[in-house]
Amino acid sequence: MSVVFIKEVEHLKRQILTLSAQAEESLILAVKALLTRDEELAQQVIRGDFDVDQFEVQVEEEALKILALYQPVATDLRFLAAVLKINSDLERIGDLATNIAKRAVKMCNEPALLVPDELGRAAVRARDMVHDSLNAFVNFDAEPAKVVCGEDEEVDQLCRQVRRFVEEQIQKNPARVGCYLEMLLASRNIERIGDHATNIAEDVIYLVEGTIVRHRADGKA
Repeated sequence: MSVVFIKEVEHLKRQILTLSAQAEESLILAVKALLTRDEELAQQVIRGDFDVDQFEVQVEEEALKILALYQPVATDLRFLAAVLKINSDLERIGDLATNIAKRAVKMCNEPALLVPDELGRAAVRARDMVHDSLNAFVNFDAEPAKVVCGEDEEVDQLCRQVRRFVEEQIQKNPARVGCYLEMLLASRNIERIGDHATNIAEDVIYLVEGTIVRHRADGKA
């Protein structure tokens, strides 16, 4: 490929890394706002959602332009296909972080209630999965991506424990059902973030090895 193509691809890499940093930061702040009952921090995440959305559009337009102009093949084509899918997952992670922030705002406006440890642990694990999958992308390394794929069940299990906790608390204190439902929605958002981190990790494996690992019967990457 030409020098111009290489420069275009390097620019696209910088764009996707900027978007990933924005999405990861939104997630970190949203989880902190939820666990510390920091409404201003939650509002900051909500205000930043538009920037993530706009950057996602820019990355998509740039990737499609490169595809149309240069019609790349082999590894270059896999890279652009992976970027388009990772770009979409990052935008969804940003949206889910915003949803967590909205849950945090509603919970901040109510008297404090008991939050299970599993909620914070699920949030931290999902955050780490996002970070590790993006590092795998940056380093063009499938091995840590495979590790991320194996960690999704831990997040799912923690979120199932949160759901059981919410069900028990609603029975004990039905007057607080609204707040506990917000907590449940936050845990579901966290669970979906783990799913999107797994998607990114699977795309990295495809990028590096050319192997599609989604829908594997044995559940292994």
